[in-house]
Amino acid sequence: MPDSRIPLDEIDRQLIAALQINARESVAMLARQLGIARTTVTSRLARLEKAKVITGYGVRLGQRVVDGGLQAYVGITVQPRSGKDVVRRLSAMAQIQQLCAVSGEFDYVAWLRSDSPEQLDQLLDQIGSVEGVEKTTTSIILSSKVDRGQPI
Repeated sequence: MPDSRIPLDEIDRQLIAALQINARESVAMLARQLGIARTTVTSRLARLEKAKVITGYGVRLGQRVVDGGLQAYVGITVQPRSGKDVVRRLSAMAQIQQLCAVSGEFDYVAWLRSDSPEQLDQLLDQIGSVEGVEKTTTSIILSSKVDRGQPI
């Protein structure tokens, strides 16, 4: 099967890194930072978007806003052959921001937000009661020390 990944050169990587720092940066400023023409920036962005290397532009909330509630990582162990059903049920829970299949001690790790300790407790009970979930282990995020977005 051929490799369908788009090759990224150094300029692509620098462009993506600049956008991860400030996704609202103007094309003109990106061109100046990278030492290339604006039309080159525009065409590279179009190519990266079309290839789904860049799938969207967003907002990362500052710690002050995020501190209004709780964030936690939940390691989830599931029973054999129940992964698809567990993922389907967990994806219906709005407080789960991200769910990743992982190697190691857990089958999945969920990143979730809640407005209060009581809501977190209820959500953890919900996750634990999903058919196929064997065990959960929760770590509440106390503070974010480094946040670089997703690396390329």
